[in-house]
Amino acid sequence: MPVQIPDDTDFLSFRDQCESQDGWVARYNKGGVTVWCRDEECKTVQKLKMRIVCKDVTAETLYDVLHDTSYRKKWDTNMIDTFDIGRLTVNADVGYYSWKCPSPLKNRDFVTMRSWLPLGNDYLIINYSVKHPEYPPKKDYVRAVSLLTGYLIQSSGANCCTLYYLTQVDPRGSLPKWVVNRASQLVAPKAMKKIYKACLKYPEWKRKHEPNLKPWRYPEQNTLPCINVADLTVQRADSLENIDESSVSEEKGQHHSDDDET
Repeated sequence: MPVQIPDDTDFLSFRDQCESQDGWVARYNKGGVTVWCRDEECKTVQKLKMRIVCKDVTAETLYDVLHDTSYRKKWDTNMIDTFDIGRLTVNADVGYYSWKCPSPLKNRDFVTMRSWLPLGNDYLIINYSVKHPEYPPKKDYVRAVSLLTGYLIQSSGANCCTLYYLTQVDPRGSLPKWVVNRASQLVAPKAMKKIYKACLKYPEWKRKHEPNLKPWRYPEQNTLPCINVADLTVQRADSLENIDESSVSEEKGQHHSDDDET
């Protein structure tokens, strides 16, 4: 399947999904964070939606934090590696991301096409998985598939905003029930709080680290190599290895990566 760079219609559709309550069931609602689940046709491909209100954070700051790869390495403790591969347009690129799964599961990685758009008082970032000829699946990782993942940031005042995070990922494997439950009850809420805390610290950090460099805002600063969209194809889940980890039991002490969050 050829890769289609999202247009305004796709961004508006994504925003509607974030704002809609129809068909969503709340699984967690505490400490300013709400997590909803939506079971799709395949039980392993769970759709999650999260929302957090970020006081003392502007929408612009939150938008910068989600874009800034250098800063992500400071706060995203579940991340193993991330880097930009190349640009497609002034508001679309291709990147790599790998993250630690709860032990003893295999770690996962993605290659995704990401696109972003300021829309009135809102900021949107969406991605889905693509195949890049120079970045095939790695031996020590399971290549997961993002069917649709993204962020909606809505300004709610001079120094306050609301963040929605919606994700539908095929982990390429039959996961044990404890992993699925932990995703909505523990991992998702902590991830949202972690983003919020990162936003509070970002302005001070950015002042010391190339404060004027924001290529997601200023395309003329982008030095990534250009990629021809024709060289990419949509990453189909059924073309990747599918592993059965459904019988894997949770290891003691493997919550350590979440211990710093309250």
